[in-house]
Amino acid sequence: MKALIQRVKRASVTIDGKLYSKINHGLLVLLGVVKGDEKINAQLLAEKLLKLRIFEDENGKMNKSLLDVNGEMLVVSQFTLCGDCKKGTRPSFDKSAPPEIANELYEYFVTQIKSANVECQTGKFAAMMDVELINDGPVTFMVEK
Repeated sequence: MKALIQRVKRASVTIDGKLYSKINHGLLVLLGVVKGDEKINAQLLAEKLLKLRIFEDENGKMNKSLLDVNGEMLVVSQFTLCGDCKKGTRPSFDKSAPPEIANELYEYFVTQIKSANVECQTGKFAAMMDVELINDGPVTFMVEK
C-alpha cells in the first residue's frame, strides 16, 4: 500500500463540477493499493499517518502529528501510484490491486482513520475527480506499508 501525503492548509474534491468533500488544516492522502495488500497493510499505514510527526511545534520543528494538531484528513484513491514506469514510455498497472479489493482496502483505511476520531473526508472510488489543495510548506512524503 502506498500513500503520497501532503500537509495542507485546505484541500477539496470536486466531481462533475460539484464540491464532493473538503477539509481544512491536515493531510491530503493519495492512496494506492498494490496486489497482495491486506487489511493489516491498511491498518499499519493508518497508524503511521496518524502519528507521523510532520507538523510544526512552537519552535518551527516538525515534531507534531495529525492527532497532536487536531488535523483533518482527505483520502483519495489513486491507483496510478502503483504504476510502473521503468520500461518504455507507457506506465504498467500490473502491480495495482483489482478494483474490488482496492475499494475494500480503501474503505477499511478510511474506517481506521475515523476510528481515531479524526475528521476524515474522501473522494469517490474510481471517479474522475478534480483535487485542489493549498500545500502547507510544501511538505510531501511517500509512505509505503
